[in-house]
Amino acid sequence: MRRADTRRTSRDPEGVDVFVPAAYRQPDQSWTLDMIRSNPLALLVTADPLGRGVHATHIPVILDPAAGDPAVDDPTAGDPAAGNPTAGNPTADDPTAGDPAEIVLLGHMNRANPHWAAVDAGEALVVFTGPHSYVSPTIYGTTPAAPTWNFTSVHVRGPVQRIGESEPTLAVVQETVRAYEAEFGTGWDMSESVDYFRKILPSVGAFRIHGRRTEAMFKLSQDQPSELRERVRESFGGDPAGRRGEVADLMCRWQRESGPAAR
Repeated sequence: MRRADTRRTSRDPEGVDVFVPAAYRQPDQSWTLDMIRSNPLALLVTADPLGRGVHATHIPVILDPAAGDPAVDDPTAGDPAAGNPTAGNPTADDPTAGDPAEIVLLGHMNRANPHWAAVDAGEALVVFTGPHSYVSPTIYGTTPAAPTWNFTSVHVRGPVQRIGESEPTLAVVQETVRAYEAEFGTGWDMSESVDYFRKILPSVGAFRIHGRRTEAMFKLSQDQPSELRERVRESFGGDPAGRRGEVADLMCRWQRESGPAAR
């Protein structure tokens, strides 16, 4: 018997199909936003305008806090009195920054990187890779079986806009520090280093990407029977400090938020 095709593809403006099986699509947009915040070292890919292939650079990326993020309500965005570095303001001159239908990203790279010269030549693809791990058939305890890899990822596509030098670029750097200290650091106070930031700004190129298309994929054994899926979760949960543990946590969250269909 032929299995029903449950794939779901999305077509971007260029007519390219983005393949995400229906079973692996996020329950809601919060999954995408959480993925970006938790895994901000992204791969930025753009085409070379001279047709000599593509440029690819790993860069630190954040969600633009002044862009009307649907999951963030920051009443101090752009308010100098509140000490918000976006008062600079990297999005103040951008009429589309508050569009809730799109994800807006801020990033920066070394201007000496050849990628910088071509960064805004066309549409960009930004790839975020989240928790992932190999799934050995020994976990299933059944035969026949096939190995696989559970993984999570987010692809954001959109145009790149260079941000002006000096204060707007400084604002991007400061916002990046704030975001990463809150998520991964110890609350480091950057105030005594801002002058140092200004000294190195000539070598920093900042940019904004409007995510016209965002695709998220959370492959967490949803295609397996609930009993086998639970075996995978329990096996991965035995490694709480590693990637396997992170995958197990996402599997638990998926079951909670996806309702009876996920059980």
